[in-house]
Amino acid sequence: METTSRAVAQTPAAEGGPQSPSGRRTVDGYLRAPFPWYGLDEAFTGRRWLMQIGTAADGAVEHGSTGHGDEPSVRNEHVAGDEQDAKEKFAVVVTVAANPDRRSADGTGLLEATSVSSAAWLAGVGLLSFTWPGQMDHSLRDDWLEQQTETAWVLADDLDGEDWTTLSLPVDGVPTPFHYRESEFGWVLAGSTEQGVHLGAYGRGMSAYGLAFAVVKDIAAYA
Repeated sequence: METTSRAVAQTPAAEGGPQSPSGRRTVDGYLRAPFPWYGLDEAFTGRRWLMQIGTAADGAVEHGSTGHGDEPSVRNEHVAGDEQDAKEKFAVVVTVAANPDRRSADGTGLLEATSVSSAAWLAGVGLLSFTWPGQMDHSLRDDWLEQQTETAWVLADDLDGEDWTTLSLPVDGVPTPFHYRESEFGWVLAGSTEQGVHLGAYGRGMSAYGLAFAVVKDIAAYA
């Protein structure tokens, strides 16, 4: 598919596990992006927070995430349905620059294009970073995460497949089609905007059906 290379797109996997405030990037990285960031629109009145950005080899910002609601921790089957799990209601919005095939910074090769599939894959891996089957030994989580990451890649490469449905949500006030899927771990969706970016999103405990997205007017408000 036309998407970022795995080496670039694996940033969320490398950052897997619970993300503490000290582990997140500062707002400075977000301010370097040459594209607009997206988040939930003003109808969402809960907490907003920064997560991570992804950069190319030359340091150019290519994608990043903004969080909404409760900061998630790794979820497993042992806490499913209890008070802790019920409190973790969040939605994360992933903004991906819509880039065509382009030359690398050193001029020696081509970088792969980004697409809606890029956003779908980054969102799928993002959700996995907060997931851990409770029956699994801690030492096996890396193997499990690698397998699930590959599955997320395959799913993102087949957005017209039976694993996805279509969901229309407002983007800057305009109804926009998204590819949407649910799993035992949460939900993932992906689509494109008229502002030159692709959007991915994932969450748990917060229904995707009532969400609306908008350009972030002041990214520093998330810091």
